[in-house]
Amino acid sequence: MADVTVPGGLAVIIPAKDEADRIAATVEAALALPGADLVIVVDDGSNDATATIAVRAGAQVVSHEVNQGKAAAMETGAARAAVLDAAVPGNEPRALLFIDADLGASAAATSTIVEPVLAGEADMTISLIPPQATSGGGSGKVVRLARKGIRQATGWTPTQPLSGTRCINRAAFDSALPLAIGWGVETGLTIDVLTAGYRVIEVPCELHHRVTGSDLRGQLHRAGQYRDVGLALLERRTRRVPVVNQIFRPASRWARKALGG
Repeated sequence: MADVTVPGGLAVIIPAKDEADRIAATVEAALALPGADLVIVVDDGSNDATATIAVRAGAQVVSHEVNQGKAAAMETGAARAAVLDAAVPGNEPRALLFIDADLGASAAATSTIVEPVLAGEADMTISLIPPQATSGGGSGKVVRLARKGIRQATGWTPTQPLSGTRCINRAAFDSALPLAIGWGVETGLTIDVLTAGYRVIEVPCELHHRVTGSDLRGQLHRAGQYRDVGLALLERRTRRVPVVNQIFRPASRWARKALGG
């Protein structure tokens, strides 16, 4: 099991593309989170005013001239946070909270996944989100592929393997670099963090975001997800190592607290 560290604060990283309508509310909610003294929006090749609105809302903005995808945006945001952490010698690096730009005010609910990491009781937390107001158009094939692949690689079966809203300490994040490309990033991150001996829990989180529909665009999105998850799993099979670590299940006190227990 990896050494336990207590982060020196919280940096919220928000990959964003063409989210001008929601980015201000998301940033404002992120800034109000306990321990959050830094919000970084990675403008991933937007064609609208996402970057300008994010700055006005109080975020630092790092821009990609062209779209590079979620994994690249996550790495860019984390690298910017590392530079700022290094400017304060002697402090522990901030934990990293990755959230979607379309969460709006519901991003405030991510406090439930932040608390265990800031307390040093988990190295990575994954949000368990409730059913959304609008149901998606998928059949669950990508979820099943990711869940089975994570179980085979680590022995742990996640409930929502594709959940992208996660809090993670710096050591655990660095253990997973470089991140899996494209839509395989969450699957790869989970496997890499667990195989490095870090502690992972899933925590209920009342988040609300847009759901991919069943139209052609939605189907193409899911096809891309299936491809990228499969590639992430294939790459990790070639370098698999035994997992000997402590895995916390959703029955932890953090999950019970989030559920009102």
